[in-house]
Amino acid sequence: MQSEAAARSDFSRLRYAQCWEDADILLEALDVRPGHVCLSIASAGDNTLALLSRHPARVIALDLSPAQIACLELRIAAYRELSHQELLQFMGSLPGTHREDLYRRCRVRLSPGARRFWDAQPVKVARGIGGAGRFERYFAFFRSRLLPLLHPRERVERLLRGGPRERREAFYDAEWNSRRWRLLFRIFFSRFVMARLGRDPGFFRYVEGGVAGPILERTRHALTTLNPAENPYVQWILTGRHLTALPYALRPENFELIRTHLDRLEYHCCSLEEFLETCPQGKIDRFNLSDIFEYMSWGNYHRVLEHLVRAGRCGGRLAYWNLLAERRRPADMGDRLRPMTAIARRLHQQDKAFFYRDFILEEIV
Repeated sequence: MQSEAAARSDFSRLRYAQCWEDADILLEALDVRPGHVCLSIASAGDNTLALLSRHPARVIALDLSPAQIACLELRIAAYRELSHQELLQFMGSLPGTHREDLYRRCRVRLSPGARRFWDAQPVKVARGIGGAGRFERYFAFFRSRLLPLLHPRERVERLLRGGPRERREAFYDAEWNSRRWRLLFRIFFSRFVMARLGRDPGFFRYVEGGVAGPILERTRHALTTLNPAENPYVQWILTGRHLTALPYALRPENFELIRTHLDRLEYHCCSLEEFLETCPQGKIDRFNLSDIFEYMSWGNYHRVLEHLVRAGRCGGRLAYWNLLAERRRPADMGDRLRPMTAIARRLHQQDKAFFYRDFILEEIV
């Protein structure tokens, strides 16, 4: 199978320097057990590394972008070479002034290709590798250019302090949700601006309807129903750092678990379609598929699902997100793939990476 995304988009540049998908709900959904074999879309590496904390026998990471594989390689090197506090400084989660020195310590563990990639990014390394991707620069533009026009720093700080839900809702309605906020939000998160600054234009090929409206609704959910004081994704978007919350893979209690199991991780620079063509039947227990299906036509999505089911074991689970295009198991696969809708809906309500329209969990029958 040829990769549809590879044929339509440029994957030479780093798109994501962080995983913008909540590993907490991913891990609960997949229920990874010791001995499982997991297949994971690499992206920036965070959620692939998070899977290691559950003691799987093996995690196979795939990405068709050499830049994303270089990002994963640097993450692995950082877990091997740095302390937890140094890792947070290197990422940009904490302030740091010696990131170039931290990079030099990690550099010796990189492949030649990854070394060339990161050697050419000294400014991004100095600022923290967590902000090095196109998507992170999109949020940085929002944070530096638009947010000051909408809310003063003191108001942003009050939002991020959280508090009881009733107080969060009252604050959002009275002070945050202004007409200017709604107007500029809809402009900045429109299809046109996102395609130019945030995501590849090819990723919108199968998107129908409005884009900004559903994201605005999910943002309200994240700032009121969920607690911003516990949300690392909201904190990074609004401040460029992690203040009172960290993504799963960066939490201190998970650092040694991940580092201890790095030898169980393998990674390949190839498309999911390429890997599945040679993958033996009944090999994989758990699949972290990110949001890759919305970049495919419905027909290609269906064909890839067929190959995933063939590669998976009975009782295996597939987890993936819908951001803008709806993708879920077709009815004619009902005898092979069972939706776990109740669990997925509950977890979607807890999803701290709030902008996704839906979270899908399906089980191989």
